[in-house]
Amino acid sequence: MSGAVLVAVAAAIGNLLQGWDNATIAGAVLYIKKEFHLESNPSMEGLIVAMSLIGATLITTWSGGVADWLGRRPMLILSSVLYFVGSLVMLWSPNVYVLLLGRLLDGFGVGLVVTLVPIYISETAPPEIRGLLNTLPQFTGSGGMFLSYCMVFGMSLMPSPSWRLMLGVLFVPSLVFFFLTIFFLPESPRWLVSKGRMLEAKRVLQRLRGREDVSGEMALLVEGLGIGGETTIEEYIIGPADDVANDLDIAVDKDQIKLYGAEEGLSWVARPVKGGSTVSVLSRHGSTMSRRQGSLVDPLVTLFGSVHEKMPETGSMRSALFPHFGSMFSVGGNQTRNEEWDEENLVGEGEDYPTDRGEDSDDDLHSPLISRQTTSMEKDMHSGHGPLSTFRHGSQVQGAHGEGGGAGSMGIGGGWQVAWKWTEREDESGQKEGGFKRIYLHQEGFPGSRRGSIVSLPGGEGTGEAEFVQASALVSQPALYSKDLLREHTIGPAMVHPSETVKGSLWHDLQDPGVKRALFVGVGLQILQQFSGINGVLYYTPQILEQAGVGILLSNLGISSSSSSLLISALTTFVMLPAIAVAMRLMDLSGRRTLLLTTIPILIASLIVLVISNLVHMNSIVHAVLSTVSVVLYFCFFVMGFGPTPNILCSEIFPTRVRGICIAICALTFWICDIIVTYSLPVLLKSIGLAGVFGMYAVVCCISWAFVYLEVPETKGMPLEVITEFFSVGARQAEAEKNN
Repeated sequence: MSGAVLVAVAAAIGNLLQGWDNATIAGAVLYIKKEFHLESNPSMEGLIVAMSLIGATLITTWSGGVADWLGRRPMLILSSVLYFVGSLVMLWSPNVYVLLLGRLLDGFGVGLVVTLVPIYISETAPPEIRGLLNTLPQFTGSGGMFLSYCMVFGMSLMPSPSWRLMLGVLFVPSLVFFFLTIFFLPESPRWLVSKGRMLEAKRVLQRLRGREDVSGEMALLVEGLGIGGETTIEEYIIGPADDVANDLDIAVDKDQIKLYGAEEGLSWVARPVKGGSTVSVLSRHGSTMSRRQGSLVDPLVTLFGSVHEKMPETGSMRSALFPHFGSMFSVGGNQTRNEEWDEENLVGEGEDYPTDRGEDSDDDLHSPLISRQTTSMEKDMHSGHGPLSTFRHGSQVQGAHGEGGGAGSMGIGGGWQVAWKWTEREDESGQKEGGFKRIYLHQEGFPGSRRGSIVSLPGGEGTGEAEFVQASALVSQPALYSKDLLREHTIGPAMVHPSETVKGSLWHDLQDPGVKRALFVGVGLQILQQFSGINGVLYYTPQILEQAGVGILLSNLGISSSSSSLLISALTTFVMLPAIAVAMRLMDLSGRRTLLLTTIPILIASLIVLVISNLVHMNSIVHAVLSTVSVVLYFCFFVMGFGPTPNILCSEIFPTRVRGICIAICALTFWICDIIVTYSLPVLLKSIGLAGVFGMYAVVCCISWAFVYLEVPETKGMPLEVITEFFSVGARQAEAEKNN
């Protein structure tokens, strides 16, 4: 996974520039107002500081839509250019108006980075470490602030500090970021698939994953192009045909189905568990029926929670169901692989779909999406829309196996695998009609029970023992097999290019229940984060540390008040870094939801202590100690939970087709709330005082905890496409309950 890690680190350099800019202007403005005589014009001073915020807000209004159109990488390149040009303009700045222009350009770069870096990292990172990598922007942003404060502090000790140099030195790291975006960062494979550039997407995935075979993930990316659709949750007993023993929980043989992987000769027999064809499967474990039982918790939350409860006891992302992270359900070991290809699959190999550049670029991919199986089950596997064996699109195939001929991986991360099934029935006229379904499979795990482990049963006449596993499945129409596409392409999905799925009205996509539900969660988190008090605590920190005697200590060392404030800010930022490092470790272990639920109470307690210390008359030393400890705890636990988590969740919960525009909506909410909080703080301080402000923030944090507990699901370790599928299922289930 080193490729994905390095790419995420390179992308997070953009957030380092954001943190660098935020800290630099805080120090440079002390000298700007002296040169331009702004002491009597505080509105202009405030405009200089806020111009970056205004620029970020303006560019966010269209950045998401353009990123969905042009790609993630071009927008990151543009952000580096804006950083670079803006820094040079600020370095020149003969007057305050040119300085404002430079700050505006710099703000444009900030807005693009805040919106696009989380998207980019989420779309390139493996599910197992996506939380860790998406916490990198928080770490690099705080690191950039620390480095910038140290630089500005050092310059402030000079006889005549230059604010132009403080602001203009940003061109050095921005130039580094520019070269990284040009020569190192690839385009997002999910965006490439959405545009039909399959070969490029395959090569990028091979680089990011460090392996040749990316069949499963390529299949996943195409399936992720769909929005909405009817999805059911089913349970299967899975194993080789000879090894699935009769069981009271297993449906009769006529319900037996065969699952197919995306590689040659790969299939498996599955039998559905009785009563396992609807969302009620997970309801048995107390998930989607929570509201009917009187609970206020959203069904979506408990639906996600049931998945994590079913993880195998070992907790490993590579569960016993997929021990080698390789071919589908590697249990039994006696699966016969058919190496013979029929003529149907050999004809026209290399004549795959061209990319949007007009190239016939997939001619080196020589395997169909669904491999042909020479068993009696497939003799009739044809429908009026074309044979199943030719359902392919040039990209969803295995890579080179190497000399050993090892099995390709159908794993899509987090213990999930993707497969397909074909079912058929007779209509009223006696004609056979088939149904083609896509399945996301996940092993169930319950300690001390048959569920979730590889279970051995008597093998009947055979020697040894038979093995099978129980798995939950999200079952839906494949992205290339939707009713709309079949009406347009009557010859069948074999002739449908993935880019054909990305059609329709953007407004229609945004009206999908799953998308609306995800927007509710994302926008709600952004609003609550901004009103949880971080800006107020940052504003108050220098005063608290001054009361603690830090200012007196620094003045005794011969450091001026301006330099002291910069050094205090640098120390405050430095304290955050170890806490963020801990969050990086816990984000994929404990999970996003758990981190929020455990850190927000610490924020509430810290704010309450600050309220009490400002209302109750006490010894100055006691007051300083209480205030200092409360502020340090607030900072540390904020950057562990409420700091990075909203952006991480927002980058995970939206479908590929609308991810850019939806995250732009969330980012726009962030910037608008940031402006409101920043400019309302002085007014609130005058009207209700410091204790009243912190009390209000504590109330917002209480509301935030309740919102997370009731509405925010746990997404750790799950592929993005599976997350959006669960949002669709949960939203439709909630609507059904509401209507009933």
